[in-house]
Amino acid sequence: MNESTRGMAFSRRVPALIAGLAMTLATAAASAAGVTDKMISSDATTTDDVLTVGLGQSGQRFSPLKTINSDNIGDLVPAWTFSFGGEKQRGQETQALVHDGKMFITGSYSRIWALDAKTGKRLWGYEHRLPDGIMPCCDVVNRGAALYDNLVIFGTLDARLVALNADTGKVVWNEQLGDYKAGYSYTAAPLIVKGKVITGVSGGEFGIVGRVDARDAKTGKLIWSRPTVEGHMGTLNGKDNGISGKLNASWPGDMWKYGGAATWLGCTYGADVNLLYCGTGNPAPWNAHLRPGDNLYSSSTVAIDADKGVIKWSYQSTPNDHWDFDGVNEFIPFDMKDGTKAGAKADRNGFFYVLDRTNGKLLNASPFVSKVTWATGIDLKTGRPNEAKNRPGDPAATEKGESVFAAPSFLGGKNWMPMAYSQDTGYFYVPSNEWGMDIWNEPITYKKGAAYMGAGFNIKPLYDDYIGALRAMDPATGKVVWEYKNEAPLWGGVMTTAGNLVFLGTPDGYFKALDAKTGALLWKFQTGSGVVGQPATWEQDGEQYVAIASGWGGAVPLWGGDVAKKIKDISQGGMMWVFKLHKSTKSSVAAK
Repeated sequence: MNESTRGMAFSRRVPALIAGLAMTLATAAASAAGVTDKMISSDATTTDDVLTVGLGQSGQRFSPLKTINSDNIGDLVPAWTFSFGGEKQRGQETQALVHDGKMFITGSYSRIWALDAKTGKRLWGYEHRLPDGIMPCCDVVNRGAALYDNLVIFGTLDARLVALNADTGKVVWNEQLGDYKAGYSYTAAPLIVKGKVITGVSGGEFGIVGRVDARDAKTGKLIWSRPTVEGHMGTLNGKDNGISGKLNASWPGDMWKYGGAATWLGCTYGADVNLLYCGTGNPAPWNAHLRPGDNLYSSSTVAIDADKGVIKWSYQSTPNDHWDFDGVNEFIPFDMKDGTKAGAKADRNGFFYVLDRTNGKLLNASPFVSKVTWATGIDLKTGRPNEAKNRPGDPAATEKGESVFAAPSFLGGKNWMPMAYSQDTGYFYVPSNEWGMDIWNEPITYKKGAAYMGAGFNIKPLYDDYIGALRAMDPATGKVVWEYKNEAPLWGGVMTTAGNLVFLGTPDGYFKALDAKTGALLWKFQTGSGVVGQPATWEQDGEQYVAIASGWGGAVPLWGGDVAKKIKDISQGGMMWVFKLHKSTKSSVAAK
């Protein structure tokens, strides 16, 4: 080939080389972009990753995967395990996130790891340096992270929000959510909505002020903040954005300044109406004789405009909460059979609520536990409870007011552990507990960084043979369709799949799968420690995987009174268990 011919050949190759280079650069750019808003908004329907705690922004915890199903669940076997290591065992309440072949899990004491999702190999780990004097209310747990761009974002017990490089684990930004010396902490999983990372705060037992914040997920810069105690000013882009409610409308004197209403479980998102649904905790102090009035927006569901940070509507499930019933339980958007845009919440106070998610109007409310003493029912016209005479007595200047027995206990008909909604059966699967409490009030005054409760209590089981019960609720009727009882309390999350399965863990160490239609136990596996984590599932290389964290802890051993004594012998631990079908089963499924 002469020089001229070689030049012509090269000139013909140039466009192809440029096109190839452009494709390579585009692929690299796409890879560098990492997790996008579009990917997050479709997380509930995609199966090759898990980008959100709750398996989607709405938190339905439903997977369309059905490779593992009620017919072959008996062939589910461990694929790999990972130890959280060290002496920092305690409660492991995390949910795994999976993207680009990596799994991200958080652990007790504000730790996080990246693992190879197929083998469990440790890729990197980050342990947040916690200061002395942190004041977490209910164990040193962490409930998961969030993914955005090439970042993995999680909160810490000293009330900080940390963003790490997903490939290296190096800190990219670190922002303060609150003053830990005043009682602020953070244990929830952040939520990503339209490029913003949404967080709440913990610390209601220390008289903090609850709020919801939205930050730029790439930089951590605060965009808006919305307090969840009436009378406090919100902000938008660094400017005042109106107070929440009206000053002293439902709070006496200065009580609103230390009003609690912590948003310690975070929020869900209704994309069709652009609303964040955030549960708020108990008002502070527990002694309600000091704060007559409804005490907005405590023990409520608050719907917040995701762009502007303003409250669009709220529904208060326990006005003037006297029992620490909170209201943080997740509000899950779903559509009724008649097309109504609804949302459901199983409240700590023992009632299962269905609301119109566009305006907060109450559609239905019914008990999901066997015994409720504080109210006889919910008035569907006013939305308010028909309250029974079951409040602890006013201690006034004495050391202790009159004690009453109340059910549920303050640990709730359902506590933090998230329920699941099946798009196939139309049922909600609610992890509930049957217990009550002796509760009394005591005098209390606010002091920064000190417990601000003004109450004493002792929790007692209602029945000898069981405490926990997974219940399938029909949101249209408010009826319990079936229940699965467990001797120990249920304290972990629930997941359901298109394979007609409901997954849950129990404190006696088992990870279980039930028939979603009937509640029949189909499979169980002993993990070696109490399970209080949240299940997740995804598909990789043609195989479906299911993951659960095992590690006993949380509020029950710390606050459980007589219940804690009953289950004191449960072993602590810290393991991530990942399961898949046995190879022979996988082959037979493929053959079909």
